[in-house]
Amino acid sequence: MKIATFNVNSVKARLPRVLEWLKEAQPDVALLQEIKTVDEAFPSLEIEDLGYNIATHGQKTYNGVAILSKSPLEDVTRGLPGDDSDEQARYMEATIGDLRVASIYLPNGNPVDSEKYPYKLAWMDRLTAHVRDTLLPVEQPFVLGGDFNVIPADLDVYDPRAWSDDALFRPETLAKFRALTHLGLTEAWRALHAEAAYSFWDYQAGRWPRDEGVRIDHFLLCPRAADRLAACEIDKGPRGKEKASDHTPVWCEIEEAD
Repeated sequence: MKIATFNVNSVKARLPRVLEWLKEAQPDVALLQEIKTVDEAFPSLEIEDLGYNIATHGQKTYNGVAILSKSPLEDVTRGLPGDDSDEQARYMEATIGDLRVASIYLPNGNPVDSEKYPYKLAWMDRLTAHVRDTLLPVEQPFVLGGDFNVIPADLDVYDPRAWSDDALFRPETLAKFRALTHLGLTEAWRALHAEAAYSFWDYQAGRWPRDEGVRIDHFLLCPRAADRLAACEIDKGPRGKEKASDHTPVWCEIEEAD
């Protein structure tokens, strides 16, 4: 099963690029973030024509996640547990085959001196609690994919010093990310690659032509899914297209269970 994650930065604004990518890359499952539309306005017909089943958790203008799958989507749940007052559409899960798959748009957290950073840290605590208390005990293999808005290490940013006080790279953020991975999760791309590579390049200051990016789009796999990890790559092609998202897709391949 080829699972891809792609922060599309508005599915309606990028629809030609998204459809083009789906046709070329042919992921079995596509996890989208920042769809920036309500469920009713999601371009379902165009995507269904490519053979995908669709589940969305949308929000007007901001945020929003979706799961596209060539196989049936079962037991779809929307929203991250732990805070009934949280109305931001950033998390959804579905079962596809024998895998539980989540599409994640973790809060950015900037500026750090606003309420946005405590929200980010609290959201990460909720995610860790959900993995620990709900996903792991069931023993169903699971894959968490999406825009985590976390730069895991110096190797994952073109200029670590310049990003040292950014919400994506602050020590508090990295500590929360380690708490999550230390539950026994494998970060798929880094498990298979030792080199520097990026998945996001800001539109400003010519970051893309100079390859000055950050790696913030990740897959986290539970042990039973990690045992079946066959590949994980960053597809830089879509970022170089006209009217591209500032992110590019990342994909992993999970072998069938024995």
